[in-house]
Amino acid sequence: MKNSLHNLLKRSAILGFSCLLASPLAAASCLNDVRLTGVNLAGAEFHTNKLPGNPEKDYAYPKESELSYIAAQGANVVRLPFRWERIQHQILSPLDTDEVKRLQKTIKSANEKGLCVIIDVHNYAKYYSQPLQDDAALQDAFVDLWLRLAAVFTDANSTAFDLMNEPNYMSNGQWATLAKRTLAELRHSHAKNLVFIGGGHWSGLHDWFSERDGISNASVFADIKDPLKRAIVEVHQYADQNHSGTGSDCRSADQFNDLFDKLGAWANENGQQLFLGEFGMAPSADCLLTLERFLTLMNGPAWKGWSYWAAGSWWGGYPLAINTNAETPSPQWQLLKKYFAGNLANKSQPLPPEHVTIPKTYKR
Repeated sequence: MKNSLHNLLKRSAILGFSCLLASPLAAASCLNDVRLTGVNLAGAEFHTNKLPGNPEKDYAYPKESELSYIAAQGANVVRLPFRWERIQHQILSPLDTDEVKRLQKTIKSANEKGLCVIIDVHNYAKYYSQPLQDDAALQDAFVDLWLRLAAVFTDANSTAFDLMNEPNYMSNGQWATLAKRTLAELRHSHAKNLVFIGGGHWSGLHDWFSERDGISNASVFADIKDPLKRAIVEVHQYADQNHSGTGSDCRSADQFNDLFDKLGAWANENGQQLFLGEFGMAPSADCLLTLERFLTLMNGPAWKGWSYWAAGSWWGGYPLAINTNAETPSPQWQLLKKYFAGNLANKSQPLPPEHVTIPKTYKR
């Protein structure tokens, strides 16, 4: 990116956003060696048919009570989805001041409770309805977006960057090229934040080694290089039959053992760290067994951590959602609390539940 753009971003950061985040408490850190384990807190990305939309009517940022509840369970990170179109109404233009303030307020509140915040551009590799695939101007605009965000959210101890959620509207090859370019530009602009890079397509752990147009996520993300060693490879995985995260059914826990083992071996071999950015299960007995298996399979050194999908007050009857109600907590909380890094700090690592052998007939 040209020096003139970097100078523009510095000026816009000074002139456009004087209300930057206050320094978070020392307890909130994205950059220490502790694993990051927590939940997605959805709402700011809702109602994609109403863009930019009206806050508190079409979409909502988390309430302070929600953040307090999540922190009290032992989580140390929140992944916070939001929409590109809401924070930048036109490409290559200044960020929307009001939306930035909403995001800043959420991050400040989370940090005060000991939570790192991963800000997640939840756009599937498109802007409004236009895919980034084969669109050089939109790809340039995506880099511009992140440079503008980095000029505002400069505190790497409080905030991490999740470049793009499930970039399904780009090929694996084009997305990998754009993601690596964005990482390089962020480092060139002196951004020190953790950077999460989701795999192509739906970022699925189950098809990490499967090819799309002759290219797999395993092949194009093996060579991610970050001078700060703060780039994390993000994968997603749901347990329902089509891996979509929309059903209340769950595949048996044993169907995932080899998948996690193979991906962990890939990460170790290629010097990458992993983060399971989305996973969730309904509260049935079978699904809770699978949920615990997921949590035990991420105890290896390849895993930086995970964030469950999802908390948030706008979910209605979505079967994977977890509430923030201390009186009647969702059943999934009991297992998540057991494996939150903060709750494990003074305990020995739990052993995986006994494996039950079943045919490995998972769908790719």
